[in-house]
Amino acid sequence: MQYRTLGRTGVQVSTLALGAMNFGRIGSTTQGEATAIVDAALDAGINLIDTADMYSDGESEEMVGRAIAGRRDDIVLATKAGMPMSEERNHRGSSRRWLVTALDASLRRLGVDHVDLYQIHRWDPRTSDEETLSALTDLQRAGKIRHFGSSTFPAHRIVQAQWAAREHRLSRYVTEQPGYSILQRGIEAHVLPVTEEYGLGVLAWSPLASGWLSGAIREGRAITTNRSTFMPQRFDPALPSNRARLDAVEQLAKVADDAGLTMIQLALAFVTAHPAVTSALIGPRTPEHLHAQLAAADVVLPADVLDAIDAIVAPGVDLAPDEKHDTPPALLDRSLRRR
Repeated sequence: MQYRTLGRTGVQVSTLALGAMNFGRIGSTTQGEATAIVDAALDAGINLIDTADMYSDGESEEMVGRAIAGRRDDIVLATKAGMPMSEERNHRGSSRRWLVTALDASLRRLGVDHVDLYQIHRWDPRTSDEETLSALTDLQRAGKIRHFGSSTFPAHRIVQAQWAAREHRLSRYVTEQPGYSILQRGIEAHVLPVTEEYGLGVLAWSPLASGWLSGAIREGRAITTNRSTFMPQRFDPALPSNRARLDAVEQLAKVADDAGLTMIQLALAFVTAHPAVTSALIGPRTPEHLHAQLAAADVVLPADVLDAIDAIVAPGVDLAPDEKHDTPPALLDRSLRRR
């Protein structure tokens, strides 16, 4: 396992980090399986575990808490808040009112008195940067969080938050957690240059592109991944974006074979090869999935393999642009771009 410094925090984290989104109902992962995954991950040298309050309505945090009991000090523990937790309109977002409540609930579910990294799950256009950063700074000073970061923020919002922290003399975001894979490279054009400029650590989620790069999806095979059962439109080969992904996967499979690698090794090593990326977040549903992903821990792609990937999916290109999560609201809601 390799280790890198998380932004400018001085904290050393593994280049593969364990994402716990699949723990519980979302991934049908039981507590026994979750504990076995955490055990194996820690034994392999992974020291960062990432979850969120909304994963299976808090069940993921509870399962992580049980799995790490007795070894909290050896783990860099991260969670997130901001996504809706109920139908109540104020049980979401990044207001001071909600973040204080949400963090206490997360700490209770995790069974800890602090988290090392508290992340705002999505940019909240209803709440000012000053409001959010002020609340996070106070929670940091209270000892409930060590650092805080953003997740899936558009590049301009990352910059704006850095300036707001400076202007109001508040603590700043020290990490960003964007989606990034061989098939979704859009952040290379805007987000990653900004994170490098401001010295942010980057925890890349979905490095296997929701299973497209797992090796299980190939031309002529029925697509039966866990994600395809509840997001069928994202795997329908009749859609142009999915056709483009499938074509790219077939070409990437040959690159992996020629390099003596599995698709998983190729995909994870590609993400961690970018100098702006600190860690790739893997999200295994079973211990078997974890072991297949751990095989990428020490893989370093040579220049010719990276060049071959660039020839298949060009730098800065998203093959499924409609699945981006950091699109500015004005591009999605016409009322925001018309007088």
